[in-house]
Amino acid sequence: MSATPRAAAYQALKHALRDHLPAARLIDDPLRTLAYGTDASFYRLVPRLVVRVESEPELQAVLAECRQRRLPLTFRAAGTSLSGQALTDSVLIQLGKTWRGAEVLDGGESIRLEPGVIGARANALLAPFGRKIGPDPASLASCMIGGIAANNASGMCCGTAQNSYQTVEDMRVILPDGALLDTADAASVAAFREHHADLLQRLEALAAGVRANTTLADRIRHKYRLKNTTGYALNSLVDFADGIEILKHLMIGSEGTLGFIASITYRSVVDEANKAAALALFPDMAAACRATMLLKPTPVSAVELMDHAALRSVQGMSGMPEALNDLPEGATALLIDVRGNSEAELEARLGQVQDAVADVATLSPLSFTRDSTTYGTYWKVRKGLFPAVGAVRDNGTTVVIEDVAFPIDRLEEGVAALSGVFQRHGYDDAILFGHALDGNLHFVFPQGFEKPGETERYQALMDEVAQLVGVEYGGSLKAEHGTGRNMAPYVELEWGCDAYQLMWDIKTIFDPEGLINPEVMLSRDPILHLKNLKPLPAADPLIDKCIECGFCESVCPSKQLTLTPRQRIVVRRELARLEALGAEGEARLAELRDAYQYQAVDTCAADGLCATQCPVDINTGDLMRAVRHDQNRHQARMARLAGEHFASTTRAARGVLRLADWGRKLMGDAGMQAMSRAARNASGGRIPAWRPGMPAAAPVRVLDRGSYGPARAGKVVYLPSCATRMFGTGRDPQEARSVMEVTLALLDKAGFEVVVPSEVSSLCCGMAFQSKGQFEEGDRKAAEVERALLAASENGRWPILCDTSPCTLRLGERFESSLVAHDPVAFAHDQLLARLDITPLPERVALHVTCSSTRMGLGDKLHALAAACAREVVVPEGIDCCGFSGDKGFTVPELNASALDGLASRVAGCDAGYSNSRTCEIGLTEHGGIPYRSILSLLDRASRPKP
Repeated sequence: MSATPRAAAYQALKHALRDHLPAARLIDDPLRTLAYGTDASFYRLVPRLVVRVESEPELQAVLAECRQRRLPLTFRAAGTSLSGQALTDSVLIQLGKTWRGAEVLDGGESIRLEPGVIGARANALLAPFGRKIGPDPASLASCMIGGIAANNASGMCCGTAQNSYQTVEDMRVILPDGALLDTADAASVAAFREHHADLLQRLEALAAGVRANTTLADRIRHKYRLKNTTGYALNSLVDFADGIEILKHLMIGSEGTLGFIASITYRSVVDEANKAAALALFPDMAAACRATMLLKPTPVSAVELMDHAALRSVQGMSGMPEALNDLPEGATALLIDVRGNSEAELEARLGQVQDAVADVATLSPLSFTRDSTTYGTYWKVRKGLFPAVGAVRDNGTTVVIEDVAFPIDRLEEGVAALSGVFQRHGYDDAILFGHALDGNLHFVFPQGFEKPGETERYQALMDEVAQLVGVEYGGSLKAEHGTGRNMAPYVELEWGCDAYQLMWDIKTIFDPEGLINPEVMLSRDPILHLKNLKPLPAADPLIDKCIECGFCESVCPSKQLTLTPRQRIVVRRELARLEALGAEGEARLAELRDAYQYQAVDTCAADGLCATQCPVDINTGDLMRAVRHDQNRHQARMARLAGEHFASTTRAARGVLRLADWGRKLMGDAGMQAMSRAARNASGGRIPAWRPGMPAAAPVRVLDRGSYGPARAGKVVYLPSCATRMFGTGRDPQEARSVMEVTLALLDKAGFEVVVPSEVSSLCCGMAFQSKGQFEEGDRKAAEVERALLAASENGRWPILCDTSPCTLRLGERFESSLVAHDPVAFAHDQLLARLDITPLPERVALHVTCSSTRMGLGDKLHALAAACAREVVVPEGIDCCGFSGDKGFTVPELNASALDGLASRVAGCDAGYSNSRTCEIGLTEHGGIPYRSILSLLDRASRPKP
């Protein structure tokens, strides 16, 4: 199909799909097709159309319309796969927000999950039953069930016994012809057997033929004793005779090439609560491999191997054990993890493990720890290996991670041979690590494709690796990451022509027209893995180390509205590439820049949560603030004026709130919203939106009062944030006091003498300026606060309480002295609980853990504080940052609405909600349908002074 008819075909498809989906979910603009089309691999294809589906009928309609026009399509879940499984230059099916259904069954024995559920969420639902899903990929906190099942992802503990193939119970699947099969529904199965008898008979015939060919059947059984995700799950042809069971198990690991998994029911596995780990250091790889063989029959949960280059890559990094800093050449580590259902069981298993390797030489005595901090540190070593390479690579290069599996009894020689391959091709910086018990090794190395000869060098490496692993050692070229595009040219080499033809037969049975995710898994193109390589130009030092893994996306408040952090970086890199092209890229550059303003810059909450998930610690909010800084340089003088007259600025804001309150009383909510909407539209969005939850002006005169009663607990310096000095209480019948009034009453009750810094009405932590890119004024205001607090606290003699969490985080980042400001949660938990008599209220309360609280590690303390004060505490799932982001709740209210979509249903039945940021509470109240207050209000209501 030539370019013009091809373009016309996609326009016709888009037009036809408008009969089935809203136009807003049919996306073909240059910016979002680029952004949404990117995954974690080192390939780049840009879809012509992105379709965000929200239901099975919508998906069936898309399949029908694409089939009618012979247009290929690809399914996408989280896009964290590494081998190019979820890329297309045709139609990309993106999961909408409705695909997150989850239901625990049979007391936790099983769980039914839709494809948009994040893996860690499934485990959170099963945790109260002491169970989890079997697959445990390293990306579990970010990847989705659809990808886990479609890639047969495994991980560090699941091995081959607990992966999706082994633990799938039932499945709801939509085939390329639109047929729906629910294997848990007898009526659905019966109807499918009637209408798709030919498909089932052909699958059963394939299976019978394989079982009759004992040589091929034995080869298949041998291959699946190892971890193996190369090609289709041919073990289904020897494990099952019934067509339904064959179909169900073929869908596992099919990488979206046979159909769409609309839901899957897993048999859960026991999650043993008692855990211990040892970081065993061996003098060389041979000793570590011998130890692995001895550990294989013991009751270990995981044995993770790390070669010397891998250990060297994390030396000196924060949180890494000191023992790694002085290792001899060739030293190799095994992270040995042992678990049990009880302390006694764990102790018995530890004894078996230690006895098994007692005669293997180690660099230091083998010692297991049960300490959760040390245990976490050991796993941090292992999980830090991939990003360690990503963080030190040269700009313009990518990170390649591949995974292979050797027969366990040949692991030692296989590792040596693989290392030799790297040396011969000049990959001296490659590191090896992996799941040793399964013979499953990952190799990671930086790779550029721009310089002459680099693509050829990479091809030569992969050719030799494929020959070594797949042929000479009879291993797996893809153990757990899926075949994708990167290994598709080598599937026949590993499996042989008979098994390879079986795979093509399977593809033809399901998808005779070859329209579902073509060129993934199976391809006739021998150099497919060298095409459509992703450019990674230098764009900004803040983001150049990004490996586009997508781990950041699950916590981003704008993920359903505009772009995620990864997508913001993808487009920023494309802008840099086009800028380098000069006149050749001008038209596309202008188009992308215009769209980038709203899609990336204006709708970024800059909350920093992305950095908490990023393996290379990138805070994409820093990039967006830097862009705002460049755009708003002309406003620096105005920012300085506002900062120098900050008391007048906040006084004016309180005046506006009073006017708005009077307007609401005169016109009602509907009238105020209509007037606000008209004024906002007339101003081009510059006038902030009025919201029904808009609070009254704060009564700042309360700060003039003295302390009540004797100061039994000493002094405390109280810094009310500018937000609490502006925003008073909302329409809350249970709490008519402002945050300042609540805080002062609580401190009095606990026996503190309160010191308020002088000129407090002029103080601001600077975040309001920093978020708009006015860095100079933001830093000046932070320094001003620091001077005021040094004076008020007598150079840190007295503790400092700031009543707003984001401000506390900001001050902690900017203070140059040893001053420490305490967040309301930390101060209440550490200083107030012990000084008060607490009587838990008979209430069910919701908690919102702000992004700043998460970054400061205060989530557990917030929960403990609420649990001490209320009968039941609810933390709504999937609500991370609320997206209010200072004033964006007023200037970009759709960000707040999108981030809190679904909150009301999750907090239904709660009496009230509690948090530690006044502006966050405004949006939470509006979208949650219950009043949200300061956590200090809950503590005040549940406490009385100690006698």
